[in-house]
Amino acid sequence: MNNRYQEAKKIYARLGVDTDLAIEKLKKVAVSVHCWQGDDVTGFDHDGPLTGGIQTTGNYPGKATTPEQLMADMDKALSLCPGKKKINVHACYAIFEKGEYVDRDKLEPKHFKKWVDFAKERGMGIDFNPTFFSHPKVKNGLTLSSPDEETRRFWIEHGKACIRISQYFAEETGVPCVMNIWTGDGYKDIPADRMNPRIRYKEAIEEILSEPFDKALVKPCVESKVFGIGVESFTAGSAEFSLVFASTHEGCLPLMDNGHYHPTEVVSDKIPALLAFFPEIALHITRGVRWDSDHVLLFDDETREMAKEIVRCDALDRVYMALDYFDASINRISAWVVGVRSWQKALLSALCTPNEMLRELQDTNQLTELMVMMEECKTLPFGDVWEQYCQECGVASDALWFEEVKKYEKEVLLKR
Repeated sequence: MNNRYQEAKKIYARLGVDTDLAIEKLKKVAVSVHCWQGDDVTGFDHDGPLTGGIQTTGNYPGKATTPEQLMADMDKALSLCPGKKKINVHACYAIFEKGEYVDRDKLEPKHFKKWVDFAKERGMGIDFNPTFFSHPKVKNGLTLSSPDEETRRFWIEHGKACIRISQYFAEETGVPCVMNIWTGDGYKDIPADRMNPRIRYKEAIEEILSEPFDKALVKPCVESKVFGIGVESFTAGSAEFSLVFASTHEGCLPLMDNGHYHPTEVVSDKIPALLAFFPEIALHITRGVRWDSDHVLLFDDETREMAKEIVRCDALDRVYMALDYFDASINRISAWVVGVRSWQKALLSALCTPNEMLRELQDTNQLTELMVMMEECKTLPFGDVWEQYCQECGVASDALWFEEVKKYEKEVLLKR
């Protein structure tokens, strides 16, 4: 393998690309890995079905049902993925001591101590998400935009509690915590009033963000969505609403989920547009098939284009990257690993692209040569660079890691 890498390195060098440098850069880039792939977004604070625009399909055996199982599965997945990681946790993954329970508006840092211990033992930071779904107080499909003051107050207090928990995560791990606000608030059919739900939504988020926090440690975000199951005609947190909110509230970041736009829109084009105005932005990286279906991330065209734009904009330290997908129809460990490795591949591929040369061709109007070179880059020996990266990170190659998953399934998952 080393000989193959050395040959690939020479080929890239002729285009002005230092593959050793690309590998070293990627080793320092943290990718936030979501805990909810391991248990189909169920969490530990309720037993009922998913509601509020969330749906997981499939019934593959071995689903994690306890914190211990979920953390063990996550450990296994992370051990098969190269690079630097964070973990991403939803508020519904609070871990209560036996006989203890508090509702989401009363959550405290102590209910997430085991997640902090897990992260600190592995040298990782934690990102966080209030859980505005799968709860009896999602009244008529609404939370922060509800006309019912009691409902709205409950969810505002939940958001404030999550600010305090995010601060705790950052202080304990020494890594800034990205706290993402997303709700499925909306209407199934054409509403009579679009303005007031959004005013209520705006004021509720403002009240959540009035909770004191250190802006260097906690990075609150607002995430938009076009529609969801049961809210096909209107969502309070549309793309325009969320983008304007972030741009007019200091310390609040826009978060783009590439499954949350119209089918013909691509987030790769939006990344440089936002980076022209925002010092930092956040992403939830997924794969939508026809709609926001949260399929397992692959090394596909849009995934690669998103990574290219981050690298081309020299924004690896300005973009908070988190994965967000869930599939219960396949082995859940494999789903985690395929997605994480795909995003790592996309970033490494972008770092191994001769971006300066291509930019020069564009700026000097050598558009024919630009097209030719962009096509030639697609067949560069990237696989050999990826193998070298995996080897240096001490993880199995593409041809070998699945054997470890099959063994884990036989010895652990199928015995649950």
